[in-house]
Amino acid sequence: MISPMRIVVLDGYTINPGDNPWTDLEALGDVKIHDRTPDEEVLSRSQGAQVLVVNKVKLTNEVIAELPDLKFIAETATGYDNIDIVAANTRGIPVSNIPVYGTDTVAQFVFAHILNHCHRIELHAQAVAAGEWSQCGDFAFWKTPLIELAEKSLGIVGFGRIGRRVGEIAHAFGMDVLAYDIYHGDEPRDQPFRWVEVEDLFAGSDFITLHCNLTRENTGMVNRAMLANTKPGAFLINAARGPLVNDLDLADALNTGKLSGAALDVISTEPISDGNPLLKAKNCTITPHIAWATLEARRRMVVTTVQNIANFTAGTPSNLVT
Repeated sequence: MISPMRIVVLDGYTINPGDNPWTDLEALGDVKIHDRTPDEEVLSRSQGAQVLVVNKVKLTNEVIAELPDLKFIAETATGYDNIDIVAANTRGIPVSNIPVYGTDTVAQFVFAHILNHCHRIELHAQAVAAGEWSQCGDFAFWKTPLIELAEKSLGIVGFGRIGRRVGEIAHAFGMDVLAYDIYHGDEPRDQPFRWVEVEDLFAGSDFITLHCNLTRENTGMVNRAMLANTKPGAFLINAARGPLVNDLDLADALNTGKLSGAALDVISTEPISDGNPLLKAKNCTITPHIAWATLEARRRMVVTTVQNIANFTAGTPSNLVT
């Protein structure tokens, strides 16, 4: 009798905290699911696994080298910088990811932050609840500047699926779109639109949103020099990767008023450390890496992960990365 394939999920909690079951995955073999795995237990929990399923757990060269039974790695996200791809390739271990699951979800989240900056709805609702409107002599009041998006410019760094979806929404609000990407691809149908260099994007945009992959070249790209060149009063959103931003330099730009604000869903080190300067920076909204996490998106993650593993076992691997 052929033994069932042993599948180990090393960090499954964020994908399924109780509302998104792994039932279809469990039908593929002998499945062991860990909600979380600390670094020191990755190797021991992975022993004997033919398939590893990971989201943020790091699979280093040292770990991969000690797993003789490992045949396939399923990354349950689009980014896969937590996996040593060179080590996997050297061992002949295919790695799959999920290229499309959160396009609409992340784009929606970006505009939640943009619209919050424009109107500060919760702040004004709290003011009403505190009696400020009832005590006001006028029929209307506002505590912050209120901003109309029409004819404002949105700079998008990384113009792939998510970046282009953000651009489509921006056009619906009447915004001008500037985009930067190493790979241009097909011209988008939305107008007005133009490609610019990244320095020109920061210099000419009222809002800037990051949607690029993290690479050695762009780590810390939002730094003191780039921020010095940024349009005064610009607003920065990062729902891509935390290390794209130098935390201290951004905090300084916020505290000096160079930027009007920032909305960050990702931070250089996650979870955020108590000493991160952005926690006390002016006009900085930080959310706990939730742009991707709607139930609809997480369901797509499970469906695609199961399909990637099933396709591998059938000899037709899908969504491979190199």
